Amino acid sequence: MTSEAFLAIAPSIPKQPGIYKYFDAEGNLIYVGKAKHLRKRVSSYFNKTLSNYKTHELVQRIDHIEFTIVDTEQDAFLLENSLIKQFQPKYNIMLKDDKTYPYIVIKKEPFPRIYLTRNKIKDGSEYIGPFTNVWRVREILDLIKENIPLRTCKLNLTKANIDQGKFKVCLEYHLGNCKGPCEGLQTKEDYDDSIQQIRQIVKGNLGPVVQHFKEEMIRHAENMAFEKAEIVRRKIADLENYQAKSTIVNAHLGSLDVFSIWKQEEVAYVNFLMVENGTIIHTHTVELQAQIEETQQDVLLFAIANLREQFNSNNKEIVLSATLDYPDQSIKITVPKAGEKKKLLELSEKNVNYFRMELKKKKTLLLEEQATSDDQRALSMIQEQLSLPQLPTHIECFDNSNFQGSYPVSAMVCFKNGRPSKKDYRHFNVKTVEGINDFATMTEAVFRRYKRLKEEGLPLPQLVIIDGGKGQLSAAMKAIESLDMVGEMTLVGLAKNEEELFFPGDSQSLKLPWDSPSLKLIRKIRDEVHHFGITFHRNQRSKGTFKNELEAIAGIGEATASQLLKRFRSVKQIRQLTQRELTAEVGISKAAKIWQYFHP
Repeated sequence: MTSEAFLAIAPSIPKQPGIYKYFDAEGNLIYVGKAKHLRKRVSSYFNKTLSNYKTHELVQRIDHIEFTIVDTEQDAFLLENSLIKQFQPKYNIMLKDDKTYPYIVIKKEPFPRIYLTRNKIKDGSEYIGPFTNVWRVREILDLIKENIPLRTCKLNLTKANIDQGKFKVCLEYHLGNCKGPCEGLQTKEDYDDSIQQIRQIVKGNLGPVVQHFKEEMIRHAENMAFEKAEIVRRKIADLENYQAKSTIVNAHLGSLDVFSIWKQEEVAYVNFLMVENGTIIHTHTVELQAQIEETQQDVLLFAIANLREQFNSNNKEIVLSATLDYPDQSIKITVPKAGEKKKLLELSEKNVNYFRMELKKKKTLLLEEQATSDDQRALSMIQEQLSLPQLPTHIECFDNSNFQGSYPVSAMVCFKNGRPSKKDYRHFNVKTVEGINDFATMTEAVFRRYKRLKEEGLPLPQLVIIDGGKGQLSAAMKAIESLDMVGEMTLVGLAKNEEELFFPGDSQSLKLPWDSPSLKLIRKIRDEVHHFGITFHRNQRSKGTFKNELEAIAGIGEATASQLLKRFRSVKQIRQLTQRELTAEVGISKAAKIWQYFHP
């Protein structure tokens, strides 16, 4: 959507809080956002200079916009998260966490069973979790089995079936692992009391359970049932031992959530510690992918909402390293300076950094293992198909870039052993070429690159790819010839449309198999030089580094240049105007100067 098209609809955008939805021309939802003031927030996408490539792409793809007004910012926050989860729009933040986590399920049935599951279904059962560590879940279930007798059978223990005497106790009853509800030997009230104790244990609140067993032990002792009292005492010891092994921070802290974030460019990692009754019961770190110009606060807010929902947290306090404008006013945001909460925050930060470094190591190892064999195969094929004298372990690729016929720059990327060597990437602001001349621009860039390598005695690439076909290749060879470096490296031209390769002086092109590893690597190198050149070009424009070409014309000032660009959109279109059309726009004198500049 252009700025002009947006201005036409801007007055219809409400000024209340709500959510906005961007759709593309095919009607696909591509972005959902929330706002305190919808008109101001949406207008910001069209009024500011967009330095982020993905944000620029998003705005270009917007075909129409829809709004939903809500009463409060909190409602907008909840609705936004709900829509993102439901539709997963392309340009919203992505939570990269595709694992399935274990739950402890309390089955909806008479005398409910308790067991581990990874499938959360809507059957009315109670699911406690998720847990990030299956070993911890099994430890909890073993603790429950040792201390709280429950049934494990799948019998339909309705009151009618039990009263009719349909069932008989099994071996579990005789081993003391079940109290025999199937024969009516355990009441529903007693069983439900056991279920309530289990809820407390799973949530890390062992105090009430231990207290219950202590009272039971005292009753047995008073009744001279010392053997039963000893059994209960062992249960208390088991629970206290389990509690001692748990990560207890401070029982007086109560229940709270701790979050820390590490973000760089489009990638962020967020760690979550869930504390119940002073005990850390969950710790989890996730990776997030920011799609457009989201701030660190935007990403953290998104992560908090998702992680609290995923782990069913209702805690009313969140501990962070910096203040956050959290939409839910009932939630207390704490930024600790010292004490136990500060220690928890430091522990969370330690976890997020550890996760980041481990993930980086794993990705590096996987890439190295996979790339080593695949890249070597691709390089060998390139050597064979292009008849190169050496394996092309060092490849460089050049490309020119300009904006609507103005502001030419060149870019060069370097690949070593089939992998990008970003420290060797170079960009070139054109110094010796007047106006737009792609061939002269390529000659200058190639000349400057290899003149420097030659003077400094640095190693030359085995293969140089010139993006643009025969004309650009000839321009590059002109530079090589002037440096007296012909034969020291192989130059090939890559035609933009057909992906054909040309050698200097050859009339016939070379077409590599479209799905071959060799052409895939060449495509990857070409795409990389495009991306590098466009990014550099965009950054230069946003910084105002380039001067408008029209302003270079003697007697044409900034106001006249801006007037023409606003009317005709690009220098290329202005160059194609007749002198009469120019006169109608800027007058006879200025029109003559502009016409003479473009048509000497």
